[in-house]
Amino acid sequence: MTLPIAEDLPKAIKHLELLVFPSFDEEDAWSLGCTLRDEAIQIGKGVAIEITRGSEQLFFTLMPGADQVNVDWIRRKRNLVNLTKKSSYETGLQIKFFETPVEVVDLNYDDYAWHGGGFPIVLSNGDHVATVVVSGLPQRADHKLVTDVIAKFLSIDLGENAL
Repeated sequence: MTLPIAEDLPKAIKHLELLVFPSFDEEDAWSLGCTLRDEAIQIGKGVAIEITRGSEQLFFTLMPGADQVNVDWIRRKRNLVNLTKKSSYETGLQIKFFETPVEVVDLNYDDYAWHGGGFPIVLSNGDHVATVVVSGLPQRADHKLVTDVIAKFLSIDLGENAL
């Protein structure tokens, strides 16, 4: 049974607590990106995937079925994650169902997107070192793809916190 989307917020918050990396480098970005792409192939969907560290693009793929519109969604979701240090899905749920977070009140929607698919790569010391973004599915599915693959990559069972 699928929960109402408003009930996803506590899970999205928990994802950020659970999905913490001991380290993250170029090889990890490549492996994670390829795993995301393989999972998208398995579910039969074409998406755009990007992993960045600051302004460095560590991984990018534009699969059949995705296009430049998805690339722009990636840019806007990445901007939001880099600003808030939270998943774009968490921020979007906060805006839709609760109170708009102060840090996003005056943001221009042309440059920031509060829709699922963007997720910060955070180390165990709390540093936000990279951002992974998927675009091409409905926003909840974009977030689920990212968090499920990161959980698998880190050998973490999301249990009751899985979407």
